[in-house]
Amino acid sequence: MGDRYSRQSLFAPIGESGQQKLATKHVLIIGLGALGTGTSEALTRAGIGKLTIVDRDYVEWSNLQRQQLYTEADAAGHIPKAIAAKKRLQAINSEIEITEHIVDVTPLELENLSENIDLILDATDNFEIRMIINDHSQKHRIPWIYGSCVGSYGISYTVLPGKTPCLYCLMEEVPLGGTTCDTVGIIQPTVGMVVVQQTAEALKLLTENESALRHKLISFDLWMNEQSAIDVAALKNPNCPSCGKEPTYPFLAFENQLKTAVLCGRNTVQIRPANNQDIDLEAVAIRLLATGGQVERNPFLLSFTIHNQRLVLFKDGRSLVHGTKDKRKARTLYHQYFGS
Repeated sequence: MGDRYSRQSLFAPIGESGQQKLATKHVLIIGLGALGTGTSEALTRAGIGKLTIVDRDYVEWSNLQRQQLYTEADAAGHIPKAIAAKKRLQAINSEIEITEHIVDVTPLELENLSENIDLILDATDNFEIRMIINDHSQKHRIPWIYGSCVGSYGISYTVLPGKTPCLYCLMEEVPLGGTTCDTVGIIQPTVGMVVVQQTAEALKLLTENESALRHKLISFDLWMNEQSAIDVAALKNPNCPSCGKEPTYPFLAFENQLKTAVLCGRNTVQIRPANNQDIDLEAVAIRLLATGGQVERNPFLLSFTIHNQRLVLFKDGRSLVHGTKDKRKARTLYHQYFGS
């Protein structure tokens, strides 16, 4: 196995020294869906020293179209993604150290997961977790790479604490009610393109070739044959609460997180966003109709039923997830259908 990484080491910007550096690095990958399986496999094959992989969900049949580490046996057995991914990654490269966690990532969980981490890769499916990652990254000076994809559209951006604008500088506030793979679908090439962008940036950082980083926000639409690279350096805000001169890291605070509560005497979980929203129920209803579920709406709320699961969304962003007392499952369904 002496020539295992020979072709990568022959690439001059990495070389033998870069390969040796890569073998000492530790990457945390949050989310093991389409992006997480792609980036974890790429880094495993590249010879990363250690991977910590995290996901709260299990493998389903709909995952197999784009989540490349999983098999039909994983879906049939409802195997947790972290377990199935680790098994496959270790079969690919037994030399690297892989630690798996089946958890729902919160600020507390992230503190426990981030010891001696060199880089965080975002492979999540909602902005609540991404903004928590963003604040955690700034607080602990850990670089992270944002990635997102839906339909034929993808986006990627590398955040270097103290140097680049953070995600909050770019977004200003957490978007709710965005499209998701479960409402508008996704094609596998979109995933592959974002994985390529994230992995290339990761290799530059991990082999200490920071000068090669692109320093731009990349977005594309493969179906419409569109691509852009936006220089966002001017968007760095000195007053940003996440990365400014006097940061408060707002998304690590409990009051700014999505709240979940089991309703007394009912098989229902209430989910309440940190801030009241003004949801366009008609637009949400149109998106949800494409899923094949049943949608009912009045001026005050929207009721959505799919696969024997009923969710109610109010105009202020509050939701009731009926048929479960499992907060983790309720949060997953909320993000799955109501927001990215």
